[in-house]
Amino acid sequence: MTIHHLDALFKPDAIALICGDGDREVMIARNLMKGGFKGPVMPVDATRWALEGALTYPDIASLPLPPALAIITQPLQRAPGLIEQLGARGARAALLISDQRNMTNPDERKRLSQAILSAAKPYGLRILGPGSHGFNVPLSQLNVSLSCQPLLPGEIAFITESDTIGQTALDIGNHYGFGFSYLIHLGDSLDVDLADLLDYLAGDYRTRAILLYLEQISNARKFMSAARRAARLKPVIVLKPRRYPEEPDDAVYAAAFRRAGLLRVEDSDELLQMVEVLKAAKQVNNDRLAIVSNSSSMSLLATDTLYRFDGRLAQFSEMTQQELEALIESGALPNPVNLGGQATVQAYQQALDLLLVDPGVDGILVIKTPSAFTETAPLAEVLAERLGHGRCCLIASFPGPRTGEEARKILLKRQAPTYETASAAVQAFMRIVQYKRNQALLMETPPSLPEAFAPDISAARAVIHRALSEGRRRLDECEATQLLKAYGIPMVDTRLAHTPEEAAQIAAALTPPVFLKIFSPDVPHKSLVGGMTGYLNTPEAVQDAATAMLGRLRQAAPTARFGGFVLQPMVARDGAYELTLGVRSGERFGPVIFFGQGGAEVAAIDDLAYGLPPLNMHLAREIMAQTRIYQRLRYSLLRRANLNALALALVKLSQMVIDLGELATLDINPLWSNAQGIVALDVRVDIAPASDDPARRLAIRPYPKELETTVCLPDGQELLLRPVLPEDEPALQALVARASPEDLRRRFFQPIRELSHEMAATLTQIDYHREMALVAVGPGLPGKAEIHGIVNLSTGPNQDRAEYSIIVDRTMIGLGLGNRLMRRIINYARARGIGEIYGEVLQENKPMLQLNRALGFAIRSDPDDPGLKHVVLKLHEVGMSAG
Repeated sequence: MTIHHLDALFKPDAIALICGDGDREVMIARNLMKGGFKGPVMPVDATRWALEGALTYPDIASLPLPPALAIITQPLQRAPGLIEQLGARGARAALLISDQRNMTNPDERKRLSQAILSAAKPYGLRILGPGSHGFNVPLSQLNVSLSCQPLLPGEIAFITESDTIGQTALDIGNHYGFGFSYLIHLGDSLDVDLADLLDYLAGDYRTRAILLYLEQISNARKFMSAARRAARLKPVIVLKPRRYPEEPDDAVYAAAFRRAGLLRVEDSDELLQMVEVLKAAKQVNNDRLAIVSNSSSMSLLATDTLYRFDGRLAQFSEMTQQELEALIESGALPNPVNLGGQATVQAYQQALDLLLVDPGVDGILVIKTPSAFTETAPLAEVLAERLGHGRCCLIASFPGPRTGEEARKILLKRQAPTYETASAAVQAFMRIVQYKRNQALLMETPPSLPEAFAPDISAARAVIHRALSEGRRRLDECEATQLLKAYGIPMVDTRLAHTPEEAAQIAAALTPPVFLKIFSPDVPHKSLVGGMTGYLNTPEAVQDAATAMLGRLRQAAPTARFGGFVLQPMVARDGAYELTLGVRSGERFGPVIFFGQGGAEVAAIDDLAYGLPPLNMHLAREIMAQTRIYQRLRYSLLRRANLNALALALVKLSQMVIDLGELATLDINPLWSNAQGIVALDVRVDIAPASDDPARRLAIRPYPKELETTVCLPDGQELLLRPVLPEDEPALQALVARASPEDLRRRFFQPIRELSHEMAATLTQIDYHREMALVAVGPGLPGKAEIHGIVNLSTGPNQDRAEYSIIVDRTMIGLGLGNRLMRRIINYARARGIGEIYGEVLQENKPMLQLNRALGFAIRSDPDDPGLKHVVLKLHEVGMSAG
């Protein structure tokens, strides 16, 4: 993960154009000249003496100065040698236009790709492509593309894996009059990939929002880390086909986009329109929409769309309803507000002024259909005057390609969300709601776990290793039960018998009635072969049922392997819901957790939701909320479910995935849930050998438990030093509240009274892949344990330097806690390969400067601020023990 030398790609001071024998270099040179690039463009072409007015050079060695960027249009097979020469000449970035489509041998393509990377590596030279059609940065007057269309400058960056989608977006943007800060075609992403560009553009002040068109993701962890960071800083809107060959099913991508805080749209038109719609996002706090229209039919259609996207009609206050009575027909519902076919601009104006101040309204949709009684343009002017004046969002729909055109133009000039159809306008409003919910999900503080949770990892591994040593890839039901027990997931008492006679003996020891199931690794759904029966009250009944069951298996599936019979005492359902949850592969995203309505018809019901581990209680509830059954689980008064128990079970499955690399799939179906708790009745577990760290297969780096350590202070206190968790937010706010104003000013360089939720969330909800924070805590669960100190280490995308910050409880001053925290974080940085740690310290903060000197930091004064010291620790120059 790096943005090294991407400035050489997008902000070059000199460009070399390594020409082939086609027309592409002519088009690129023409675009560079027309675009107004200020630096020298140096074509390298042994067959032409000039290209678009620029004198050519016979070879790379004869270039008069080092090019920051080289554009190569020659056949790809020549790229390794050219890149070697360019790197030696001083180039730091290259754009490869040619692609690999004419190379049908996969091994040949792989060898060529490796040769290109090997040639670039000694020079740190970055490569965009191959197969990229280039990029356009209009604000830098840099058009390095094969496009004939001009690009208007703007604040929107667009990264695309498809050149045709990029050209379509450019055409749409030119038509509607909005521009781009960057338009980048990725090509094959041999080196510079989507994650690198997300990191680069997240820090670009000229870019207000990022648009993505993608078809596949090669490195899920790198993408998720970059996307989560970018989405915290600015809107990231993604368009992806829902069905793409050889990719994980779309449910996995949808879960990844939600987790990263991205907003997904359905087509290229909506992709561009959402940029303007999101400008209204600050004014939207919920999904309560008011509809004002001169057509009851249009209002009904808009309402249908609102309900389809799970929105709500706003409930007006009594005062608003009374004021609206004069504008609508007697007895009509207050929302939608139907002003009638002869509604005047004044009527719209009065309704708008009432709704803009109503506390129950989050958005107002104004619909104006063609009418002989009222022109549309004056109404558009009224809306334009009210943009940004109220507490809620305004969206307009002016149907009719001709009659509504002028009104739409008026509002588009004011960059107001405006649509021809009411359905599109409602969908836009709900996209804003979805975006705000995704952003809230990124920042929401999860509750502490409802109970202490310490899995028996050794017992779980013993079960799996025993099965693998016997050459099996599926646990029998008794082993699967032991696995669930090791992680504290309740499972009904389960026994395994290998013959009908043994089944009768076991049944004699169980409380009747008994439930009997056949076990076969080749039959996923036992009911399909008559492999389940219940209410067996005697051992003899069990033996007879088992014998008949085995006969049916042999008849229905003669080649299926027989693994025995599973016996369980029957548990009274007592109104429990029948659910399913488990783990399955998300391909390159690693294992994913699923939850939904269970039972024999789970596939037909199709009510499953997915989430990426690791999970906490909040993320587990978010997965559950994606299903239809969740509404009944949450709101049913007579038939309640224990939602905390369900969420905790998902958290435990998430931990199982993190701990057990051999776990391939796990399917609990059914799992019964009522107000008292949960119990699993059936579980299937598939396993596979694994040699790597199990956490490496996850798309999001999990909590690094290996960094936990216990320290004993001189006064006898024992504290746990561990990585910070999102649940620690309240305890961190309490630590800051205990600090003196002077301590806080020294730490934050400004007077603060308390740590806001936003700042606390930033410090506790970290991406362990690129940053770290260690806390010193007392006894108790995360969220309940008191924090006595915290040290943060934040790296940039290049991960070569990291900035530290630290705060220690006043009651711990003089006990060496700050020294312990700093040494631990320095040791962590060294192990991660970080080159240096730096920070800023006020000159008056003598204790911190003294600690910096003791740890080997170099200290220098700020030339512009005599009261500020810069401290730097070069890790490769310091051989300090961890302490």
